[in-house]
Amino acid sequence: MSSTSISTYLNSYSKAAPLAVFRVFFGLLMLISIVRFALNGWIQKLYIEPAFFFSYYGFDWVQPPGEWTYLIFAVCGLSAIFISLGFKYRYAIITFFLSFTFIELMDKTTYLNHYYFISTLSFLMIFLPANTYFSVDAARNPILKAEFIPSWTIDAIKLLLFIVYFYAGLAKLNSDWLFQAMPLKIWLPAKYSIPLLGDMLQQSWVHFAFAWGGALYDLSIPFLLLIKRTRAFAFVLVVIFHILTRILFPIGMFPYIMIISALIFFDAGLHTRILNRISTFFKIDLDAFNNSEQYSFNSSISKNFSLSIVGAFFLFQLLFPFRYLLYPGELFWTEEGYKFSWRVMLIEKAGYANFKVVDPETQKRFYVDNTGFLTRFQEKQMSTQPDFILEYAHHLEQHYQNQGIENPEIYVESFVALNGRRSAPYIDPEIDLTTIKRNLKPKKWILPFNDEIKGL
Repeated sequence: MSSTSISTYLNSYSKAAPLAVFRVFFGLLMLISIVRFALNGWIQKLYIEPAFFFSYYGFDWVQPPGEWTYLIFAVCGLSAIFISLGFKYRYAIITFFLSFTFIELMDKTTYLNHYYFISTLSFLMIFLPANTYFSVDAARNPILKAEFIPSWTIDAIKLLLFIVYFYAGLAKLNSDWLFQAMPLKIWLPAKYSIPLLGDMLQQSWVHFAFAWGGALYDLSIPFLLLIKRTRAFAFVLVVIFHILTRILFPIGMFPYIMIISALIFFDAGLHTRILNRISTFFKIDLDAFNNSEQYSFNSSISKNFSLSIVGAFFLFQLLFPFRYLLYPGELFWTEEGYKFSWRVMLIEKAGYANFKVVDPETQKRFYVDNTGFLTRFQEKQMSTQPDFILEYAHHLEQHYQNQGIENPEIYVESFVALNGRRSAPYIDPEIDLTTIKRNLKPKKWILPFNDEIKGL
């Protein structure tokens, strides 16, 4: 694409209705997510009751602040309301991004791809003029009000959704998923109690149909949504796919978020009709926002800054998922470079980790009861992920130093079963984990994976 074409595109405008609808529903769904989290008692269970929290490398300083954690969730929920209303939007979206991401960073035990998606999406929305139309801000500030916004500000959300879907599809092009139907062959038969579907989910051909269908869906759906002739059909597929995954798997609000997000691909006419319905219900004068004005950044510096940040953001999103290529070994086994790469529901691990503490002065040794330090959920996550195992070993080291053992040595006997394979030794039991520092280098103390999973 020539520089002239790029310049022409960056200076083209589209109706602001699609971004306004996206903002309204994004804020509403985020509010529902926060309220749902609180009503289920998960704030107390996940962020207050545990005595220890697993942290992301470099973010050890992010810890749940006890009962104040409720305040963080309240701030996050309130900012979601302001986003939906388009009230103090810039402050609201920044506050939401910071509070939601802080919650996500408090304990990596709770990592989910859709939490990461919400953080990345809310960061992107900081640089988009989502409050110039059908918002409290626009109603209060005529200078801000604009019926047309730069086309790239809408396309940016489309591109992020494209990456999420397409990269998820690429990740499914592996031998376990396509030729073994793993881990679906483990998960689906467990859903025998679902009416109508239960008996069918016991059939092997259904497992393979779901596996191949899921890969084909992820790889094709962004293209089908982009093409006007196939867009309506694609949206029907989006609804069916995500409702089905919601029935089969406990993945919270994510299916609804993806269904609503897919609306951004439709022309402005649909979004105008949606806003008309909302306006009629709440008795809002939609015509008050139709002024034929084009949104303009405060200055060329402001515009170039936003474009630079958004450009760097997408470069990161395109490259970061491939960092696993820098690590040796099987990705599904070591999980080095696995997170934050849109690899959705590809592995099922069952693990066992038994930690041995040795006092080098007395040569006394004993095994650790993990339930004295971790919740059941934390222990399950820890037992199959090497970075968790190492961090927990360092926590045990500090604990037993406080108990009077000056330089405790920590060893682990661990076994992991991956995607239906037999359980195999995972971490070198001869390595004193206290001698290993947390870093991003390859973990040579992970034992080799005695099999091969072909694919991306």
